[in-house]
Amino acid sequence: MLNALEVVTTVIVGLMVGVEFSVAFVMNRILDALPEDSGQLGHAHGGRMLGAVMPFWYIGSLVLSAIWAVAGWHHHGAGLVVTAAGLLIVSVVMSMLLLVPINNRNKTWTPDNRPADWKQQLHRWDRYHYVRVAVIIAAFTLLVAALA
Repeated sequence: MLNALEVVTTVIVGLMVGVEFSVAFVMNRILDALPEDSGQLGHAHGGRMLGAVMPFWYIGSLVLSAIWAVAGWHHHGAGLVVTAAGLLIVSVVMSMLLLVPINNRNKTWTPDNRPADWKQQLHRWDRYHYVRVAVIIAAFTLLVAALA
């Protein structure tokens, strides 16, 4: 049973890393290259769509990692799993304090109601997101190492 938990947790965290990496280094670049207001509208739509899914994914990944840490406490790699869970906590706190407030504003913007500094706010979100991606990549790496 522990083996299944380890694999499921690692796959779910790995998929989350892939989505967030893609947002940071693929989707945002595509959206930023679109003409006129299309990019801003795409960011708003992505904020609504992913904003509805990602909280469950982040919290679910954290819960699965915590369960793995408790269930595998006396097994090899437990310290790595605990550290990974700690990093996932950091990613959740970062999300709630830094990224979600910007996303909540962004997902309501249209070309008619967006603030004058909307581009600066999206760039600030991007910078925070790069750090969050690095944190979840580190967590994923530790989970993979704990499998060995």
